[in-house]
Amino acid sequence: MNRFRLYLHRLFRRPAVTGPDRIYVRRIPTGVLLDLEHPLARAITAIADDEELLGLLLEYSADRANSTGHDGHAPEGLLLEQLLAGVGYEVPVYGNAVTGLADRLRALAPSEPVAIPAQRTGEAA
Repeated sequence: MNRFRLYLHRLFRRPAVTGPDRIYVRRIPTGVLLDLEHPLARAITAIADDEELLGLLLEYSADRANSTGHDGHAPEGLLLEQLLAGVGYEVPVYGNAVTGLADRLRALAPSEPVAIPAQRTGEAA
């Protein structure tokens, strides 16, 4: 059902950013969701196409399977850093798309709650 809603959203809305990767923005009751499917698909494709990155991912996965708790200096943490350095973790937004994305986010942001003064004790409504 959620995937169907996502497809409908994409059919009737234009992306907030069109290039180099499309980014869609969708309102939810508590804020917005950034649809980063295209940048993530690019990253996954880069891993699949590069044998060294794929090896890092498989080694990272094997180390995570054998992990017994969080250790900031564990080998899987270093592997993840190498993997992110190879793939990248930033999504570029150029030119007028920056202001377009900012305007879209501002328009979809939840409004500030309105404070309603409390009734004093003993007053009639």
